[in-house]
This record gives sequence, structure tokens and C-alpha cells, in this order.
Amino acid sequence: MSSALSTRNSHASGDLPTQLPANAGRAATGIAIVLMAQLMLVLDVAVMNVALPRIDTDLGFGPASLSWVLNSYTLAFGGLLLLGGRLGDVRGRLRLFEIGLGVFTLFSLLGGLAQSPEQLIIARALQGAGAAMAAPSVLALLTTSAPDEAARNRALALFGAVSSAGATIGLLVGGAVTDIGSWRWTLFINVPIGIAVLASARRFVSETRRRPGRFDLVGAVTATLGAVAVVWSLIGAPEHGWLSVRTIGGLVVGLALIAVLARTELRHPHPLIQPHLVRNRRRVAALATMALVIGANLSMFFLVVQYDERVLALGPLATGAAFLPFSLAVFGMSRITPQLISWMGARTMIMVGSGALVVAYLWLSQISATDSYFGAVFGPVLIAGLATGFIFMPITTTVLGGVEPEHAGSASGLLQTTQQLGSAVGVAVIVSIYATGAVPGQFVPGVKAAFLTSAAFSLAAFVVAAAGLRERRTPSEPAVLEIDPELVDAA
Repeated sequence: MSSALSTRNSHASGDLPTQLPANAGRAATGIAIVLMAQLMLVLDVAVMNVALPRIDTDLGFGPASLSWVLNSYTLAFGGLLLLGGRLGDVRGRLRLFEIGLGVFTLFSLLGGLAQSPEQLIIARALQGAGAAMAAPSVLALLTTSAPDEAARNRALALFGAVSSAGATIGLLVGGAVTDIGSWRWTLFINVPIGIAVLASARRFVSETRRRPGRFDLVGAVTATLGAVAVVWSLIGAPEHGWLSVRTIGGLVVGLALIAVLARTELRHPHPLIQPHLVRNRRRVAALATMALVIGANLSMFFLVVQYDERVLALGPLATGAAFLPFSLAVFGMSRITPQLISWMGARTMIMVGSGALVVAYLWLSQISATDSYFGAVFGPVLIAGLATGFIFMPITTTVLGGVEPEHAGSASGLLQTTQQLGSAVGVAVIVSIYATGAVPGQFVPGVKAAFLTSAAFSLAAFVVAAAGLRERRTPSEPAVLEIDPELVDAA
């Protein structure tokens, strides 16, 4: 702890370290490798969006089943994340990262070779299962690879940039390879990247210590099936209706399984989720804020993509490029947020970012059929990118702050499960509200109510951050969020 305090004091006084840690070069390479894998995992959620019409033509999907090209991945990814996080804690995070990435890479190849709708859907689901094994270990490996607190903050900021910009990059890459070649390359492109990461990870990334203990089988089953039931119900809500037997029944089953999970975790000596992780008021508030922000942002991708293609008549590649302001803004903010958090504090940063998102979505709610890209889309997309980049790093540090090393994988799995559930809820709510005001043959009717709902999500994130992220500290104590120093013991 003394080293962390000395680092913090040097930052507070404005002094810069005179030399880099001995393992700084290896650590930086390891962080870059892990972030490359994270980018691949998150962009695959969006990379196939712009390719769906070509997939439908080639493989003969029906209108109802085509959505499962996306949903099968999301369902497996979101449903298995908690299990993946706990497996990493018990079996070794680098080991599970490699296994998950190997599964993801293999089924990317098989999905690209698919000759029927069933083959593609199965491959996408197994891609999601591989991502769920690898993704929870990413945050833990980032923190253990960083040589000091400043490096950890930079790594977490870049993680936020990669995670939030992945959807935009996915649209851009998907549009490019679909325009130039075939939709199959949206999957094939993962193969060389996955092989390169697998070949180099063990050389530059240190394995974490295994945490022996009995595995919580009941917790694993109830967490996985509960999350799957909830995500499955929310994904189908726009198509089947919020009050349908399918939606209500699925949610009831999911919530019942989650209740069994909660009871199990309170009694099991080695629980899947440590109860104290969700007893911390600030951590729960940060998770709720993340879900609301993700839910709001997903509406932008879902609706603005359609506006660009259907109203502005942009092609797949141009539609992807139209989101570059978002990605570049997120990345730019990731370069300065590590310095800002010690000055402003996580709560203030999240409130400022959430307030800016409200402005962006109120602006988008005024969109019309006669607007241009620069008149109606560029400004709010840029603001949303700046705001998102401002928010993600402080949320991540708040969720992981104070987590014991043996529970880091579970905490990061909880964070990413919240992101997946937030995206599922956001898309389901926004699509339902949009459909209520939609007019056949026209796109713009319904958009105003949908984007006002996104603004409401962002306002709710502001309120949750304001109420739930208050820090109890003396006036002289700086607002610094630290990751447990023991998390670097494997670096």
C-alpha cells in the first residue's frame, strides 16, 4: 500500500516518475494484446448488423429468424458471463482467457463456412460461449499486467474506449468487408487476430494465481439459466409483446432462478458471486449506471444506422464511417480521463457525462426526413462519444475498486453481464416504443419518442450517480479510486 500512496502523492504534487518500472515494456505489450482480444469480442456484437441483408439472401433466412444471427451471440455471451468469471478465478484467468478465445476463433471460422441458417446460428451461439469465457478475464489480466496505479488507470481507460467504440468499429469493418467481399469475412477476420493473440499472450501476460475452493455448481446453473431466461425474454419482447406469455413467463422464470441464486450465494462457502460485491452501495450504483448508459447508447446504433441507410441512402461502408465521430471521441477521451479522475472524482465525471448524453438524445429526437447527416446526426453522435468516453473509465474503476484478487474475475464478469443485460433491455424498450409510433413505409415517425426514452435512460443514470456514488471522506482526502495493490502480484 505504501507504494500506491507514494504514487498517489507524486501525482498530486505534479511530479512525474523519473524512470519506468522494470517490466513496463512487457506490461505494455501484454495490455495491448489483451485489449486487442477485447476489441474482437465486443465488435462481434455489431459487425454483422450491416451484413444481414446479404446473409438473408445467401442462406435463405426467414424474416423472423434472421434476428437470431445477432441474438444467438448476445444470448450465449450474456448468459454465461458470470460462470466464465468464476471459472477464471478458480482455474486461472490467463488459462480460461486462452480457452475462451480459442473457442471463439474456431467457431468464427466455422460460422464463416456455414451453408445453412442452422449452422450459422449454432456457430454464433458457440462464439458467444467462447466470448463469455474470455471476456471476464480481460479486466483481471489488465490490472495484473499493469506495473503501477497510473498504468492501471490508463489500461482501464483504454478498456472503456475499446468496449464502447467496439460497436462503431464493428459497423465500419462489417460495412467494408461486406461491400468489398462477402459477409463471410465478417467472421473470417477474427481468425488471424485470434491466432495472433493466442500465440503471443502467454509470452507477455502473466498467469494469475489460482484460488482453490469448491465450485458452486448450483450457483453456476442458476446464474447461467437465470441470465439466459432474462436476456431471451427481453430480446423477444419487441416481436412478441411485453405482455405476451413468452415475455412474462421468461422473466418470471429468470427472476425465480436469480432468487434461488441469491439464496445459494448467502449459504455457500465458495459462492459464484461474493455477496459483499453487491452489498456495496457505490458498486451497485455504478453497475446500474452502466446498464442505463449502455441501454441508451444501443438505441443510437439501432436507430441511427437505419436512418443513415433508409433516409440518407448511405451504403454499408458509409454508414459505418458515419459513426467514426463517436469512436474517435471515445478514444480521445480515454487519453485524458486517467488524469481527470483524481481531480474531479468518479461521481462528478459520471454525472457530467450522463448530462451530456441527455443533450445528445434530446437533439436526436428532433431528427426529420429532410435533414442532412451534418445537420442532424454528426453533432449528437460526437457529443454521445465524448460523454461515453468520459463515463466508462470511472464506472469501471468504481466497480473494481477494493475487490479482493480472488474475486476480480467475478467482479468483472458481473460488470460485463450488466452491460449485456443493459443492452438487451435498452434495445427491447426502444424498439417497442419506436414500433408504437411507427408508420408503415416511413422511418422517422416513432423516432422522437424512442430518442426521448434514451434521454430518460441517461437522466436516470445522472440521478443514480448523484444519489449512489457519494463518497464518505474527509475534506483533505483526495478522491482517488484504487484497485487493490495485491492485484498486481502476478505481474
